[in-house]
Amino acid sequence: MRYMLNIEENLINTHNHLQYDTYLPSPHRQFFVYEPKKRLISAPPFCDRVVQHAVHQIIEPIIDKRFIYDSYACRNGKGAHKGADRAQRFIRIVKRNHGRVYALKADISKYFNSINHATLKRIMRKHLTCQRTLKLLDLIIEHSHTDTPGVGIPIGNLTSQLFANVYLNELDQYCKHTLKAKRYVRYMDDFVILHHDKQVLHKMRAQIEAWLWQNLQLKTNAKTQVFPIHAKRGRALDFLGYRIYPTHRLLRNCTVKRFKHKLKKLHKRYGRDEIGLDEVRPVIASYLGCAQHASAHNVTSHILSKKFKRSNHD
Repeated sequence: MRYMLNIEENLINTHNHLQYDTYLPSPHRQFFVYEPKKRLISAPPFCDRVVQHAVHQIIEPIIDKRFIYDSYACRNGKGAHKGADRAQRFIRIVKRNHGRVYALKADISKYFNSINHATLKRIMRKHLTCQRTLKLLDLIIEHSHTDTPGVGIPIGNLTSQLFANVYLNELDQYCKHTLKAKRYVRYMDDFVILHHDKQVLHKMRAQIEAWLWQNLQLKTNAKTQVFPIHAKRGRALDFLGYRIYPTHRLLRNCTVKRFKHKLKKLHKRYGRDEIGLDEVRPVIASYLGCAQHASAHNVTSHILSKKFKRSNHD
């Protein structure tokens, strides 16, 4: 609001700094969020967000054209639900063609905090040629205010989403074109490869982990594994918020627990007359939006069966 009250002067000031190469990003405001797990968020001042949005509008369409089809994070027309749909489609194809399906499920350990600045700058120069734009991006990368100099980008910057995507686009290209992984899906630092032969996936895992360290200075986390997907034996692909089987899809148990916990808190606050239904409805709608992409009618009906009541009313 303060920025908008004096918008013309603020924009002219930023424009002049960019034009005369005197722009410097300001320190970030840091705070923690706790859902789904504890994360340190670094939020830039509003004037720096204006710069990031401006540069993102220009470079994102250029870089996005270089991404593979099956990269689903932070891209127009993609998203978690489409990524989950694609993974399930691949599971069904492998199961239908071979009678069995295995998954290599992996994600990167402490991804945003592990991105190497020098490597990121080199990758950006593969996609962009404008030296002034690259100099501006270098400034944003260098002013990341992370614990380790030269490593890490802040969660909270708009540019960080694009940087993180373009960084692992290198892995996408390696998996698709060198390893010839036909059924590969990535959503930011989570990725999965589906195949009918578990030995092929074990070999791919070793190759990927060696390549990640040598080329991107990244490691996969301890949860990375190869396993069979089988509905009768209860093993699902836990990916993008769902437990995915060949025949159906369920909500993750932790998602159901969070929904119950959130609803319990809302019931208490509503009962004390601290909030109204206008604040309750969006929370329920967001969870139902996730649930509608899974076989979750019974569980959501049970959770929502309790009516909201004021404590001083019947």
